Amino acid sequence: MHKIEEELAKRILVIDGAMGTMIQRHKLEEEDYRGERFKDWHCDVKGNNDLLSITKPEVIIGIHLQYLEAGADIIETNTFSSTVIAQADYDMQAIAYEMNVASAQCARKAIEKYYQLHPEDTKPKFVAGAIGPLNKTLSLSPDVNNPGFRAVTFDEVVAAYTEQIKGLIEGGADTLLIETIFDTLNAKAAIYAIKQYYRNNPSNPPLGDEGGQEGLPIMISGTITDASGRTLSGQTLEAFYISVKHANPISIGLNCALGAQEMRGHIEELSSIAACYTSSYPNAGLPNAMGEYDEQPHETAHFIEEWANNGWVNIVGGCCGTTPDHIKHIAHGVRKIQPRPLPVLEAVL
Repeated sequence: MHKIEEELAKRILVIDGAMGTMIQRHKLEEEDYRGERFKDWHCDVKGNNDLLSITKPEVIIGIHLQYLEAGADIIETNTFSSTVIAQADYDMQAIAYEMNVASAQCARKAIEKYYQLHPEDTKPKFVAGAIGPLNKTLSLSPDVNNPGFRAVTFDEVVAAYTEQIKGLIEGGADTLLIETIFDTLNAKAAIYAIKQYYRNNPSNPPLGDEGGQEGLPIMISGTITDASGRTLSGQTLEAFYISVKHANPISIGLNCALGAQEMRGHIEELSSIAACYTSSYPNAGLPNAMGEYDEQPHETAHFIEEWANNGWVNIVGGCCGTTPDHIKHIAHGVRKIQPRPLPVLEAVL
């Protein structure tokens, strides 16, 4: 059993909040993103947040450390767009692998620094290798006049994710988090890439549990996009869960798109059907007219504390608009609440 599974059996774990929100607070300019190495890059790179793990690692490490100080048990790598497909927007496909290694190392360094500052804290902290949804989908056409058209192939998505997975593992991730899933077929490509990577690299530690699960534990988090209760590619929550449970994830959950108030019913439903641990890290409410998030930390924490008291969740945290203050309130709210117990499944004869 992996260490993170041992901890999940004991307590509710807290995952961090938004990386982009915190990067915006630094008010970085084009030259900050470029650094010395990319000062002559032929196109603008401001907004390529994953690049900062290479050019401004102290910023990323500092953000991770703030979340750890707030009470996060799991910090996500700064790799939401660290694939050759997403990096094509900046013509930086060639350094996608390096971004993943650097980002995982930033997270590891933040944990090391945290323990140096807090030697009294004996609870383990984990690095989740963040695998984002991509900016191209396998289920939807970008051309309204040609619904059968796809901008990318399944094999191309698998290849992109495989490179990302390799970088995250070699950089020191403890678990792989396929997150913000709005297209389940993209998620399936990521799952396939993980399984294939370990088949092709059987000597690459660590190995999994006694049940034959090989490699790092997999966490999966989908996105319900609106009041319909469906993903963007049209699946209900139950259909989404059934579509990915073959990956044998340690957790299944929801993040992004909705605030906690709007996500509540979906988390209750997921808790009733999931055979694994459940996770939720909602946005800080819904965005206002300016695209900003106004929900205060105590408000977000109030909703999540109720879910915990109802026995619905095992991992909680925040997504867009959330800050270390949100995570601090969430961590405080759930610290004494028992985690959702894994359901006892009846044997199929």
